[in-house]
Amino acid sequence: MSSTGPTPHVVVVGAGMVAHRFVESLLSRTGDAWRVTVIGDEQRHPYDRVGLTSYFAGASVDDLALDAGPLADERVTFLRGTRVTRVDTAEAAVLTDRGERIAYDRLVLATGSYAARLAVDGYDNDGCFVYRTLDDVESLEAFVHRRSAELGRPLVGTVIGGGLLGLEAAGALQGLGVDCTVVQSSDRLMSAQLDLPAGDALRRLIEARGIRVRTSSLTTRLDADRYGNVVGLEFRDGDWERTDVVVFTVGVRPRDELARSAGLDVDPRGGVVIDEGCRTSDPRVLAIGEVASFAGQCVGLVAPGYAMAEVAAARLLGQDAVFGGFDVSTKLKLSGVDVASFGDAFAETPGALDVVYADPVSGVYKKLVLSDDAKTLLGGILVGDASAYGSLRPLVGGALGGDPVAYLLPQGDGVAAPTGDLPDEALVCSCNSVTAGGIRSAVHDEGCTDVKAIKACTKAGAACGSCVGMITKLLGSELAKTGAALSNALCEHFAMSRRQLFDAVRVSGLSTFSAVIERFGTGRGCDICKPVLASILSTLTGRHVLDGENATLQDTNDHVMANMQKDGSYSVVPRIPGGEITPEGLLVIGQVAQDFGLYTKITGGQRIDMFGARLEQLPEIWKRLVDAGFESGHAYGKSLRTVKSCVGSTWCRYGVQDSVGMAVQLELRYRGLRSPHKIKLGVSGCARECAEARGKDVGVIATEAGWNMYVGGNGGFTPRHAVLLAEGLDDAGLLQAIDRFLMYYVFTADRLQRTAPWFEDLEGGIDELRRVIFDDSLGICSDLDAAMARHLDNYEDEWKATLEDPEKLRRFASFVNAPTTPDPSLAYTSERGQARPATAEERADARVLIAGTTLEVR
Repeated sequence: MSSTGPTPHVVVVGAGMVAHRFVESLLSRTGDAWRVTVIGDEQRHPYDRVGLTSYFAGASVDDLALDAGPLADERVTFLRGTRVTRVDTAEAAVLTDRGERIAYDRLVLATGSYAARLAVDGYDNDGCFVYRTLDDVESLEAFVHRRSAELGRPLVGTVIGGGLLGLEAAGALQGLGVDCTVVQSSDRLMSAQLDLPAGDALRRLIEARGIRVRTSSLTTRLDADRYGNVVGLEFRDGDWERTDVVVFTVGVRPRDELARSAGLDVDPRGGVVIDEGCRTSDPRVLAIGEVASFAGQCVGLVAPGYAMAEVAAARLLGQDAVFGGFDVSTKLKLSGVDVASFGDAFAETPGALDVVYADPVSGVYKKLVLSDDAKTLLGGILVGDASAYGSLRPLVGGALGGDPVAYLLPQGDGVAAPTGDLPDEALVCSCNSVTAGGIRSAVHDEGCTDVKAIKACTKAGAACGSCVGMITKLLGSELAKTGAALSNALCEHFAMSRRQLFDAVRVSGLSTFSAVIERFGTGRGCDICKPVLASILSTLTGRHVLDGENATLQDTNDHVMANMQKDGSYSVVPRIPGGEITPEGLLVIGQVAQDFGLYTKITGGQRIDMFGARLEQLPEIWKRLVDAGFESGHAYGKSLRTVKSCVGSTWCRYGVQDSVGMAVQLELRYRGLRSPHKIKLGVSGCARECAEARGKDVGVIATEAGWNMYVGGNGGFTPRHAVLLAEGLDDAGLLQAIDRFLMYYVFTADRLQRTAPWFEDLEGGIDELRRVIFDDSLGICSDLDAAMARHLDNYEDEWKATLEDPEKLRRFASFVNAPTTPDPSLAYTSERGQARPATAEERADARVLIAGTTLEVR
């Protein structure tokens, strides 16, 4: 192969995210100005390495694959599974392990980096992994499944390295059922991004998830058994801990060996030295991404790699683009843990000022770093609540535009967050270097009218996605300037929002999906609008979710009134109001779980979940539970889940009111209430808050003067503190206020919008909500009261009604001729030592592994 001919040839060594971005950028800027050859040593198409952890949440390899278009372009030759063995800068050619010699006019090194390992004895034992590629995570998952089956118990795992990647790896291990510990050599987690107080707050959050954290610990040796399987690790202080699997996340090293052998300048600490135009010491060779060292620094983040890719593409076309340095803003992608760091997070700028808000009880720590005149935002750290990250990061280097306290205090604490427009130069999407001005231009010059169009036009929001919220706000603001509005259509079949559709169905009195879509929509509906209509119709008509044609609208869980688990089995969750249960009830649940071989777990919502039921077993299980007085806990539905409580004045010496009695009353009152998203309540018997009521959609806290009511709190991906709505309510006043709040939410929220973001979007905030609920400022309180009365009148236990209806029971068969007894050839996995009992067919020769010991079943 040679570069002869009229079209110059660029060879790209490496086929990761940054190489993909370079090719995409080059092709989009020019016609046939360049031929491109991409050489990658992985057998795969380029994939999203940033989203690697989502693999353990169910994302497939195809889901992670990047757009196939650029490398499939006729101007591009893609050699996958090919390794470049040598770069000959004198002859301007590369040599591959296939024996090919490929000439170039320009060479782009995008070889990335490799995962480092500690220099400790035993790192090559079976059970030691790094966390870098899809091959790594696939191998890790396969090992965990195989090894836990061999040992007959869940594994004990260790992640060495407590940075961003280490915490993601720990979350992945935990998702695989591994009891995990994170070992960090420094005094805090994410020490490269967080100061000590922030690291302490993050540690509490991580440990609250059940992941152990060990800081200031250096690993010195890994021990193995006689078969070569890792069994433990030793620390410098002499401690020894058992482990079955070790994941190293101790940083990355640039893959600069080709550059070294080619004689290119390499930084003493690693990485190919580049200038602001991404050129190496050979002007025909450029380097981009993690292999490139700029100003003596290599950074393992995708955003600066993308910026380099854009600069390199522009330089090949004769443009004067420059790389301005590294944006090291980061956001943790671990479920339930909200962490962000941006700009000068450590206040290293001379004269910098810190503004700090800390709530150790809730695990929240926030810091803004300002210039010495307190006007310019330099950086910040957010732990426990990073909701302001999208608004703050684009402002780094510019005027904050308001009181910094307003960005730190929980909403409703009396300080309104500034709402000024972002300047055009503010960076909204750091991954793809898209500014606020770029998004405004996409709206006004390119005609973009929704977020999807913005992504396609500018690439903003197309990588990690953390900026989508800010993009949406910018888009709405710019459309408003043109006299247009951001579409809030439910889907392609309904031009209305959920709120508008709710009102339309309520006023029209229609009671079936076919009638509603005929009058207000088009087509046959989809997976978006059908469940929404099912919820609306259930609220307004009070009919069973499986009655008539509406049964076909339900999603997988509602369709069989059970939560499908990742192995295809189902969970059974009976309601236990307020967590209060009799010994007889406990015995029934235990006997059912034992008879059907179900894994049992006490949840954070004070219920007992039973996992592993097959579809055809659900009616039999529920018949026994219903006969014992239990009813559906609606764990499968967008409805009330639980009302958590402490023991209150009944038992606690600090309790001032009967929190259990109130929790039971609330749970029985709102059970089965269908809503835009799940709802959780909490009742604490005193200000010590043992029920964590301020983390719930509705929180109730007892005082000597009555009940204090909080609203708009959420856990999950974006934790929110609930805001005080009213104080000193008596029982009747509390019930009425909660009735109206919940029904106002059900009437007006968007699809899949929890109370926290719904409340944040309410015009007028908490004061307006008080006027609606207590002063009837909208004149709708009678409607809200009547709607709740209908719910109470129409409530019936869904499972009890299903057991009495042969037609509904027909759906609980795996297939048409499903047998009534289990297939003895099927194997079932146990969870944490809980194994199902053997069937009669299995008892003859079956062997069951329990806690690592093989026992004959007699």
